[in-house]
Amino acid sequence: MALRLAPLLLLVRLAVGFPESGFGSLHSLKHFSTCTSDPSQGQPHFFYLGYIDDQVFLHYESNSQEMQARVPWVKKAKEENPQLWSNATQRVRDSEDLNRAKLEFLGSGYNQSKGFHTLQWMFGCELRGDGSKEGFLQYGYDGRTFITFDKKTLTWVAHQPLAEIVKRKWDDSAGPNQKWKSYLEEECIQWLQNILSYGRMLLLRTEPPEATLVRGKTEVEDGMETHICRLDGFYPREIDAFCMRDGEIWLQDTFHGSVAPNADGTYHYWLSIRIDPKDRGRYRCHVDHNGLQEPLDLDLE
Repeated sequence: MALRLAPLLLLVRLAVGFPESGFGSLHSLKHFSTCTSDPSQGQPHFFYLGYIDDQVFLHYESNSQEMQARVPWVKKAKEENPQLWSNATQRVRDSEDLNRAKLEFLGSGYNQSKGFHTLQWMFGCELRGDGSKEGFLQYGYDGRTFITFDKKTLTWVAHQPLAEIVKRKWDDSAGPNQKWKSYLEEECIQWLQNILSYGRMLLLRTEPPEATLVRGKTEVEDGMETHICRLDGFYPREIDAFCMRDGEIWLQDTFHGSVAPNADGTYHYWLSIRIDPKDRGRYRCHVDHNGLQEPLDLDLE
């Protein structure tokens, strides 16, 4: 298996030096590519997305054959280093050819000469505020995990019968596996720190949540009220929010949404609680986030 590193490794090579300490929360650098066997309605055979902290900062698709910058600081890097950008684009084109060949191999192995099939390639790393690190590398076929890399044992783990053949082939040569371990544990983390430095104003900023309380409908059957605490426009992603009754955390009849991205790169979140309206004054919504000087407490009254 040829080791193909992501294009951003060339793109941000001239970035400023690495920070020496943690950043106070979780940061991640992730790469996703998808190769399809039978694109239709203008969909590309292959596309690649580069994520920094769950936000797309690089994009490539086979129809245009061009890498696209998705955030201002990457656009600036492209303008300042056109040759590096050209090299980065060529790296992804090479990755496209490699993944098409792998997809054809899997289609042949499964005796699938026609139809729509996908090969997904995912790898990256995470750096937490306490200094701990994590890395992952895996392939998926038709929406199911196909094979994953275990960097502790320097071996591949097969999740489907056909993957056993691939595992034996890739495990026969220790060199590429050792390079992947080195990349996931060292190089990827260094590039993540490098990118955070390059995009410091955007990626290391803090935006406090805007909190809004909404009183929902009152149930006809039992007279219970639903109250919704909406939190919007915050960054980074990590947020701690829960309902309290009489000053203590209250989990009964409490429901939580998922933290989701906004179009401007910030996030939104919600939680709700069903209460007896007679007890409304006993409840509050508690919110804590890095962007707040002190936690918020919103009374439901």
